[in-house]
Amino acid sequence: MGGCFSKPKPVEVKIEVVLPEKERAKEEMSPNGKASPIVYKANGTSRHYQLEEHPIAMNPYRNLKDVVEASVCHVKDLDNGQMREVDLGCGKALLVKENGEFYALGHKCPHYGAPLVKGVLSKGRVRCPWHGACFNIGTGDIEDFPGLDSLPKFQVKIEKEKVYIRASKQALQTQRRTKVMAKCISLSNYNISSTNVLIIGAGPAGLVCAETLRQEGFSDRIVMCTMDRHLPYDRPKLSKSMDCHPDQIALRPKEFFRMYDIEVLTEMQVVAVDIKNKTAVFKDGFKMEYNKLLLATGSTPKTLSCKGKEAENVFNICTVEDANRVVKLATSKNAVIVGASFLGMEVAAYLTEKAHSVSVVELEEVPFKKFFGEKVGRAILKMFENNRVKFYMQTEVSELREQDGKLKEVVLKSGKILRADVCVIGIGASPATGFLKQSGINMDSKGFIVVNKMMQTNFPGIFAAGDAVAFPLALRNNKKVNIPHWQMAHMQGRIAALNMLAHGTEISTVPYLWTAMFGKSIRYTGHGEGFDDVVIQGDIDELKFVAFYTKNDEVIAVASVNYDPIVSKVADVMGAGRAIRKRDVDPFCLFCRTGDMSWLTGKGS
Repeated sequence: MGGCFSKPKPVEVKIEVVLPEKERAKEEMSPNGKASPIVYKANGTSRHYQLEEHPIAMNPYRNLKDVVEASVCHVKDLDNGQMREVDLGCGKALLVKENGEFYALGHKCPHYGAPLVKGVLSKGRVRCPWHGACFNIGTGDIEDFPGLDSLPKFQVKIEKEKVYIRASKQALQTQRRTKVMAKCISLSNYNISSTNVLIIGAGPAGLVCAETLRQEGFSDRIVMCTMDRHLPYDRPKLSKSMDCHPDQIALRPKEFFRMYDIEVLTEMQVVAVDIKNKTAVFKDGFKMEYNKLLLATGSTPKTLSCKGKEAENVFNICTVEDANRVVKLATSKNAVIVGASFLGMEVAAYLTEKAHSVSVVELEEVPFKKFFGEKVGRAILKMFENNRVKFYMQTEVSELREQDGKLKEVVLKSGKILRADVCVIGIGASPATGFLKQSGINMDSKGFIVVNKMMQTNFPGIFAAGDAVAFPLALRNNKKVNIPHWQMAHMQGRIAALNMLAHGTEISTVPYLWTAMFGKSIRYTGHGEGFDDVVIQGDIDELKFVAFYTKNDEVIAVASVNYDPIVSKVADVMGAGRAIRKRDVDPFCLFCRTGDMSWLTGKGS
């Protein structure tokens, strides 16, 4: 059961919980020390699911050869609110002191390996300095995204004023922990075309939804379907590491899906949803009944409407194969990028070391002007020009000239003709929701699925998450917005799963995104739509700065380059519901000189 295949096959059923030995004691206990019952519905029938009770192990490290214990510091070496990376001889751990207590956990973010000691500690959790993922210091559990795994947690003891850490050598090496999950090893309640949970889309929203269900003890059938030929993968890398192999960017290996009985139907397109009969209809005529449904279909790239758009070397980057093909065609050749979007600019940056020439065509005057503002946009433009990227601004493509079916030239409305051996279109995307037009599911004028704070649509039991939704953003007084961020899709998938299980959990996360070009990472948090001013601190020409985006005297978003972890700190402040006023920005000069972020503590109303 589980894994990647064309259509499901029924098998005999038992229910089992996978409990890794090292995790049994801490994972199966609720805060009061008792096993926590879980209630869910299968085929519309309420069931109670109880994790088997085990006593908390006095010694969770059963393989003594895998255990290391070391004295790492004196109790007075750390003040409250401080973190330190400590070496146990065979690996490092993050030591944290908060409210007089010491905690020890993995020191690297499981997402991309960021050093958490450089992150932000606040109210019992540490936030990654690079991409904003958050981890509970008491349990190591991931509480905000991106990423799928939690941190390993290690034992701490105090003896004679010294702090000792006892840890698993293996955990010190892996620096990650997959949470305990339930699994279903039989399907006697189902036929080939019936499932309890159907997830349409296998991006981060769909995968996190499936994993969260299993983490919460859900042990009925889960089916994910995707038009892609691959299991879920790290899609942002398609424009940042374009010659990657699918296995290199897979979010989980095939064995994971088999282990936890998460079925993935690849190259399967849903063309209609029958709400009344709770049925999804596939392109090949196959139908699948469901009890709960998650719509996580993502977006579809916009295409050009000009002559020649069908030429074989014109691409939207939708798959690993697309990205690989572009790199091959561009090597030592001429590449043209249409659209100075995040995808377009990341592709342009990646190709500069491989292509003979890289040109970018953009309708606006400055890249990212609407998102980052003119000053930041011009700084980015200069960085690209210094890396020999040629820009053609305030113009459009009038024709893609081809010869024998292959693109040869890109003709601009300005009259300029660009030699092109490959062309990448990056002019934005539309929600992939066309198949829902006759379903009755509420969508806005742009085609985004409208959901509430629990990611539920206007139909009970039908949820939506990811790039295709418009949801209430707590940060902006619950204004319905679409935020196509990798981090946000993770969280929306989790919220949807919890509410499939009737937890009543509302989404309240702060948006966090990043982009990387020429070795420079731009981090961003908040929601800056409609900003009326940008306050910049630092040296924008040297690409070492922070930009505060304000509206009506309030900071609504922040971007930075080479000033970690300020964006993560601001995300924590915003997440706590505290406003940052324009007048609060000036003290940031202190941070620019000393790295002291205490000016943010307690700021705002």
